[in-house]
Amino acid sequence: MSDTIDFKAFFNHSPNPYMVLDRELRYVTANEAYLRVTASRLEELVGRHVIDAFPHDPQDPHNANARMLQASFERVLARRVADTLALITYRVPRETAEGVVIEERYWSATHTPILDKRGEVAFILQHTVDVTELQRLKQTVSTAPLAQMEAGVLQRARIVQETNTLLDNERRLLRRLFEQAPGFMAFMRGREHVFELTNPAYDQLIGHRDVLGRSMREALPEVEGQGFFDLLDRVFTTGEPVVGRGERLFIQQEPGAPPSEAYVDFVYQPVLEPDGTVSGIFCQGHEVTEQKRAQDELRKHREHLEELVRERTRALRESEAERRQTEVALRQSQKMEAVGKLTGGVAHDFNNLLQVIGGNLQLLQRDITGHERAQKRLETAVSAVERGARLAAQLLAFARRQPLDPVVISLGRLVRGMGDLLRRALGEGIEIETVIAGGLWNTLADPNQLENVILNLAINARDAMDGEGRLTIEAGNASLDDHYALMHQDVVAGQYVMLAISDTGSGMTQEIMERAFEPFFTTKPEGRGTGLGLSMVYGFVKQTGGHIKLYSEVGHGTTIKIYLPRSLQAEVVASEPVTGPIEGGTETILVVEDDPEVRATVVELLTELGYRVLKASDGQSALAVIQSGMPVELLFTDVVMPGPVRSPDLARQAKAILPDLEVLFTSGYTENAIVHGGRLDPGVSLLSKPYRREDLARKLRHMLRNRQQRIASRTALASQVQGGPAPTKTDGLRILLVEDDADIRESACELLEVLGHHVRAVASAEAAQEALGSSGFDVLFTDVSLPGRSGLELAREAVLLYPGLRVIIASGHGASVVSSGGEVTGAVLLPKPYALPDLKGALAQVGVSHRAADGGAGGR
Repeated sequence: MSDTIDFKAFFNHSPNPYMVLDRELRYVTANEAYLRVTASRLEELVGRHVIDAFPHDPQDPHNANARMLQASFERVLARRVADTLALITYRVPRETAEGVVIEERYWSATHTPILDKRGEVAFILQHTVDVTELQRLKQTVSTAPLAQMEAGVLQRARIVQETNTLLDNERRLLRRLFEQAPGFMAFMRGREHVFELTNPAYDQLIGHRDVLGRSMREALPEVEGQGFFDLLDRVFTTGEPVVGRGERLFIQQEPGAPPSEAYVDFVYQPVLEPDGTVSGIFCQGHEVTEQKRAQDELRKHREHLEELVRERTRALRESEAERRQTEVALRQSQKMEAVGKLTGGVAHDFNNLLQVIGGNLQLLQRDITGHERAQKRLETAVSAVERGARLAAQLLAFARRQPLDPVVISLGRLVRGMGDLLRRALGEGIEIETVIAGGLWNTLADPNQLENVILNLAINARDAMDGEGRLTIEAGNASLDDHYALMHQDVVAGQYVMLAISDTGSGMTQEIMERAFEPFFTTKPEGRGTGLGLSMVYGFVKQTGGHIKLYSEVGHGTTIKIYLPRSLQAEVVASEPVTGPIEGGTETILVVEDDPEVRATVVELLTELGYRVLKASDGQSALAVIQSGMPVELLFTDVVMPGPVRSPDLARQAKAILPDLEVLFTSGYTENAIVHGGRLDPGVSLLSKPYRREDLARKLRHMLRNRQQRIASRTALASQVQGGPAPTKTDGLRILLVEDDADIRESACELLEVLGHHVRAVASAEAAQEALGSSGFDVLFTDVSLPGRSGLELAREAVLLYPGLRVIIASGHGASVVSSGGEVTGAVLLPKPYALPDLKGALAQVGVSHRAADGGAGGR
């Protein structure tokens, strides 16, 4: 704004008259000198046509001055070059002592076009010089006598001297204005643009270099390639001015320094000779670097503010959406909590009822042996009990109250392993496509429950496709970021394993999708579905710490995506189920059950298996039995019981009295007594209701044999301590002991060391695999029942990898477990409980000589 004011002052204070016309030859403005010599006021001129407003001789019938001016202006408009009129007559009023008189004056005028960006004449600048005195001198010389001429010459000489003095003063004023102008100015002559004149502002812009007498390309070489030289050449060639606004310039303002950035506004104005040729270029402008940077900062600030406003608006919208989602989630959570409590109570009573029915049906089997029709009816009834048990499990899964037993699994391996099951369940009309991504991560989940989820979703898809279509099962890695977690209230950002099940069925409407996970909601005909399938899936996923997303379109099918948290641990291969004949025992078992019918059924089942059975109806009564001193080997207690003594407290106090006591919990609904975070507490054994007779028998036998083993190992150790020092380990075997029971592991390790062997003890098959790969062993001594992977699988794989390795298999299930699980080449079976002589015999069977002959596992 300050630069504009200075130029206006320059224009107004010039002693020469100036005025500006638009294309219509109407006054735009005029300086003070023009107004003074024409005796005019600016407000009277602006907007008027120049011919109407210019003071001319009204007595001139031909209006010669008006015609000359009009012709000159038309030449400027047509040619877009300057035009000069040597002499213009005009009449102005002048005050004298006698009053106002009309005086005739003379001008010499130059009309210069000012072009717009398109090269068209936007304005015409008139610059005039008063030549009245010279014209009168000329007239006097031509008409006066000699004497008068001499007097006139002297007078005219004085006038010329005064005029020269005036012109010198004007030139000094113009020079001063040129030097002090805040904008830069320079004049370059000729086609090479040789500097002839620069003002201090221009010198400052180019770094105060001496450029006079040098061409612009020579004086400012760093400007090459920035476009300014090309513009100068164009102005010199075409005679048309060029205006630049905010042009970026890189100029070396310090000697030896790299060019610095500057921004300039400029005008390249051609300087024309009388014949219209261009003799040079006048450059004027302003450095606007600071203004440009200020504008850039202002623009950035404005953009930043606009982004903040957008972000704030977006945050407010997201906050509102989050609030609505939170309200929905809260209502859903409250509904789930209420239904969950109801479900837990129903499941507890329902499972107790199923236990009574199932237990009595199993007891009835011995009474109808050989009766084929009765046997078939009995099997039908048992199948109904199993269906009821699955229904109760679905209720607990929906309410997120089922006791999960999560292990590290490979989702790809689990899906591939279900191929035959899915084909049988879906039928021949459904095409199954499985897509497993490479490098699939592991996840932590209950494999049995996850199989149920996949089967449920597959059956739902089959029904949606009416038995014909394509089912696609995909497994891949996925990452849910913070933004996704913000938009989904129940999601924690992180890495997940994604399971997607897609069908080509009928799809769902938006209304159905909103209710799809609600319990007991179904679109199937009455009697075709319980409405618990998807709600069970939802409950399992949430209890596992995952996320589920439903996508569906009517007529195009449905996709359900399940995200399960990634696990960085190694996969745990599922152990093979124990089969073969069941065994009973003669130990004493204390049964604690508040339901009299369930209690009676369990007592009869245990009695039939040969056990001595004591019974109690609540925790307080059971604790009294324990405190009485009666020998009890195993406590079999329901989780949910009345009275002041809760089942976990009963177990803790009972083991304090009887350290070797085994504790087995059972329940149709565990509440939070032994299940926390949806998972069984560490070290807890649970047999969920309703259970089968063979499951109960195998669980009891395994636990009681482990108990016997602990006692036998302590006894053997005590006798060895009394018998003298242990033998040297110099020639002993290198043994890898694998046992998940800490007490048995510790005592077996001591027994083997007492026998003079080198022992390394681990608690799982995975730890054993790692140990086998890093050290050489002669003998693998493993229990059958390990967490996750079976000891039989470990032994079979180890023998294949390390042929020199000998194997001893300890089992609390008896000899049948080995034959049912598959043979292990060269393995020696050691049933629990084993004593020191049994252990010596097993080691003798594998043979000490094998170490020298085969080199052990270290030979691999």
